[in-house]
Amino acid sequence: MKLSLKNAELAVLSACETATGDENLPEEAVHLAAGMLAVGYPSVIATMWSIGDSDAPLIADKVYANLLGPLDNSESQKAKLTPAYALHEAVKHL
Repeated sequence: MKLSLKNAELAVLSACETATGDENLPEEAVHLAAGMLAVGYPSVIATMWSIGDSDAPLIADKVYANLLGPLDNSESQKAKLTPAYALHEAVKHL
């Protein structure tokens, strides 16, 4: 199933265990992150662990800040971080 998501670049799933399935529901083998990839998102940031309610918004804010970079026309704006590296840098702030 492919949706028309031509402008979709990244799905950020800021919740607990969005990249894990439920062993008690084997007939539902596709977790939320896999579903986002299946419908056409080329990149997904998801978790395989629990995250504290106070930490999730901090990580999301840092990820978006790292992805967007400075909001100007400088050279640093052109050198945006990849989603994986943006997450890596965000987690360092915990």
